[in-house]
Amino acid sequence: MNDTLTLDVIGRRVEVNGEHATVRFSGVVPPVAGLWLGVEWDNPARGKHDGSHEGIVYFKCRHPTGGSFVRPNKVNFGVDFLTAVNNRYVLEDGPEEDGKEQPVTIGNKPVETIGFDSVIKQQSQLSKLQEVSLRNCVVSCAGDKGAIAKACPNIRRVDLSRNLLSSWDEVLSIADQLKHLEVLNLSENKLHFPSVSPSLAGTFPALKVLVLNRTGITWAEVLRCAPGWPVLEELYLKSNDISISERPADVLQTVKLLDLSSNPLIDENQLFLIAHLPRLEQLILSDVGISSLHFPDAGTGCKTSMFPSLQYLVVNDNQISQWSFINELDKLQSLRALSCVRNPLTEGGSGPQTTRQFIIAKIGQLKTLNKCEILPEERRGAELDYRKAFGNEWKKAGGHQDPDKNRPNEEFLAAHPRYQSLCLKYGAPEDGELKTRQPFLLKNQLLTLKIKYPNQVDQKVTEKQLPVLLRCGAPWNTHHVHALICIHLQMDPAESSIEIICNNYCFKQYRIGVLCSRNLAARQQITTVLAIDFYATCCPCSTTNITVLQNVIRKCKGLQHRLLPIRMGIRNVSSLLLWRS
Repeated sequence: MNDTLTLDVIGRRVEVNGEHATVRFSGVVPPVAGLWLGVEWDNPARGKHDGSHEGIVYFKCRHPTGGSFVRPNKVNFGVDFLTAVNNRYVLEDGPEEDGKEQPVTIGNKPVETIGFDSVIKQQSQLSKLQEVSLRNCVVSCAGDKGAIAKACPNIRRVDLSRNLLSSWDEVLSIADQLKHLEVLNLSENKLHFPSVSPSLAGTFPALKVLVLNRTGITWAEVLRCAPGWPVLEELYLKSNDISISERPADVLQTVKLLDLSSNPLIDENQLFLIAHLPRLEQLILSDVGISSLHFPDAGTGCKTSMFPSLQYLVVNDNQISQWSFINELDKLQSLRALSCVRNPLTEGGSGPQTTRQFIIAKIGQLKTLNKCEILPEERRGAELDYRKAFGNEWKKAGGHQDPDKNRPNEEFLAAHPRYQSLCLKYGAPEDGELKTRQPFLLKNQLLTLKIKYPNQVDQKVTEKQLPVLLRCGAPWNTHHVHALICIHLQMDPAESSIEIICNNYCFKQYRIGVLCSRNLAARQQITTVLAIDFYATCCPCSTTNITVLQNVIRKCKGLQHRLLPIRMGIRNVSSLLLWRS
């Protein structure tokens, strides 16, 4: 670049030693002779001042150390689009090597390549190119009019991120020659957008995906340019300090995905301005600082008319700390997937698994949470756990097992909008489910046995308390219990007929099988009645448990026994009764 630059360079994007900047000044800076360019760096740490020198302000910067003066010969003003494509994809003319593959060196080691030449030759045929990646290739302009359309008319996807494009007009000059363009990435280009709506002659007739992350675009400029995107489906506007100032009118009506991440000026009231985009299915609001949400058109348990097509919502890295935010999401009629991580609510002390369960229980139509599918078994368990966790609060608020007396107050319904529907789905929680579990102390872990003779009516019932664990940590089983009873009562095990009632003992699934086989199959002359109450965390709820017991009972030859599931509790069989018919 020579020393006869004019004021036309002001606003141009340039590269200096790999760093990008915008030219803010061109002229003389006394006392040093010669022409200087004053630049504002994209990275303020690269600069030295704010555009002033010896008390004279030559240009202004947004950051006090964002400016520098550089000589024109140190500055790269970039290349046109077609030159960048040629540099990237076209083979240099050279002698043929008799079809031999050219060696490739990776690090210090030569690597044999098979088929690379054919790929490179195909890419070098610009007229057949459909996808072009020119990221960080110092593209600054369209070049000669019509040259792009003539050389590569079939391009459909272009990555122009981190280049030296300085205005939307240059973008239009490129896109106007690519009639089949469907995907365009302009991220990290500091673009100057028009102050009036551009001519519809410069539209993007086939454009479906437009990425404008870190371009400095405003919401007003988005709406001003949007008429040129008649079939746009995905719009990415990350990190632009956008504030949604007005409602889209007759524009963006085809958009299905909108990314507004890292725009901290956005709040819930601004979201209502885009709430009626008819086809919006995915909304990304990561790192915008949002903490609350309320749909004023929908009461408790009702659906909102806002965001009618929204299926996937991303609210990662925000300030969500209240469950009321999650309650509001249940009002979205089409919501099926949610991503909500790294928020105070999800990082709190209740634990990630409990938080996940509560979110699932609060949003009834959710199918995917944090990119993990919600299976029917997980939903059932989450809803039952949620129903039990807030059962006592529900009763205190006026809830009751009798439907005619079930009238929880408005405060409870506002905090737990789905609780009543869960009671209808699974039944109201019973008092036994809501009992507070005792601390893990020895006195709370004793097994109480009531022992009586079924054939001796006058015999006094004997009570005995036994620890849950035998010596060496082995669990009690029915063989141990029966032997201990016989020793305690000085009875012959082979001829005894004893009724044993066991309460509050935690038998795991395999222990149930042992219990049945040892009492019923091994000793056909003993009539044993067992009533077992299970703790909620000890026996997972499934039909497998019942099936196991039924199979064991069928193996008891010569006896007819029946299995009655008294009640199904939270992920467990709450009570089982075995008896001889």
